[in-house]
Amino acid sequence: MLSGRDLMAGAQTGTGKTAAFALPILQRLAPLASASASPARHPVRVLVLTPTRELAVQVFESFKDYGKHMPLRSTVVYGGVDMNAQIDQLRKGVEILVATPGRLLDHVQNKTVMFNQVSVLVLDEADRMLDMGFLPDIKRIIALLPKERQNLLFSATFPDEIRALTKTLLRNPAEVQVAARNAAADSVTHVMHPVAREKKRELLSYLIQTRGLKQVLVFSGTRIGANRLAHQLRRDHIQADAIHGDKSQAEREVALADFKAGKTNVLVATDVASRGLDIEGLPQVINFDVPHSPEDYVHRIGRTGRAGLTGEAISLVSPQDHDAIAAIERLIKKRIERVLVPSFEASGASVAVLMGDEPRRDASRGRERDRGRERGRDRGSRHQPGPSSTPKKASDPIFSAPYEPGSAPRPDSAAKPQPEPQQQSGKRRQPQVAALLGGLKRA
Repeated sequence: MLSGRDLMAGAQTGTGKTAAFALPILQRLAPLASASASPARHPVRVLVLTPTRELAVQVFESFKDYGKHMPLRSTVVYGGVDMNAQIDQLRKGVEILVATPGRLLDHVQNKTVMFNQVSVLVLDEADRMLDMGFLPDIKRIIALLPKERQNLLFSATFPDEIRALTKTLLRNPAEVQVAARNAAADSVTHVMHPVAREKKRELLSYLIQTRGLKQVLVFSGTRIGANRLAHQLRRDHIQADAIHGDKSQAEREVALADFKAGKTNVLVATDVASRGLDIEGLPQVINFDVPHSPEDYVHRIGRTGRAGLTGEAISLVSPQDHDAIAAIERLIKKRIERVLVPSFEASGASVAVLMGDEPRRDASRGRERDRGRERGRDRGSRHQPGPSSTPKKASDPIFSAPYEPGSAPRPDSAAKPQPEPQQQSGKRRQPQVAALLGGLKRA
């Protein structure tokens, strides 16, 4: 980076990627630093793009801390807050601008930011930006930048889509991969609890209360689910709050501050919190909903076990999550320890499959045998007619009653009266069905 070469770098989350690009950038900007108050002496020289507001704030604070003894200015712009304060900061002049793509384009449209002197572009968590659909915005921003610049791409994971992007963005880049692709940190222990789907919330409360967990980050798959889960935990007398994209930036900042300060024991979050949240000494992460993408699992558990500390990743796994867990284990190249919690486990062969005691194909055969027995019983019941052969289901009399036309009957209807016994049985004759759906055929 100090030589000005383009770079594609990856490492496990929590190992200090922000410092890895912030320190060399500050070193290169040092000769250009100016103590002048004139905005003209502080043009935007470095642009850092991040996928989420939380990550943008974290990167900005890192630049501010590392360069506090240098006359360099930095600021951050993101959506969900008033633009006027951001405009005032930009007009004063900043050398380092950290931004989310959407809000940055708003400033471009309002002509409150200029890129003509940008010499370094940083894409932080580039894979997440692709997942969130920011690629068109990124291309629009790149088109506004000078062609001669240094491009730096940092991410915890490198899917094939990122490698395709580097061919168009980076020029002869150096590639630095600190750890194996998509690897999980060794400082994190993994455990999963097989559980019936309808008992997940009860098991979560049980684990928090019996183990005395004081600071735990719980991941939910949806925003509505996060709100509902936080509400249910509060009903169980557990201090909980939710953080997700539907909340305003002020609400998200308050929820995160209360969690860091210990006022809230449980923070329920969607994947908006799987990147960029740096919570010092976070001991546990719980996957209430197992992520569909195994890479998201790596990012989620990266919130714990950071900066050399140990952490624990707990997953509540129902039978429907079997395939997702198998994909995660293939990605991290290790088997996750299974621990059954009495009275919460799923029933039947699904427990054996999740525990790894029975191959999945054997469980499938067992289910096929069960279906075969049920089909056999059904065939036997058809050969034993009688009132007790099949239980009679309760039905709505409006829909089960036979069709009775309200208009005058057809001329030939007198010769063909409707047979009462079939009407009592609840079965409709074919002519009646046709009349109900399409009307009677006129003579």
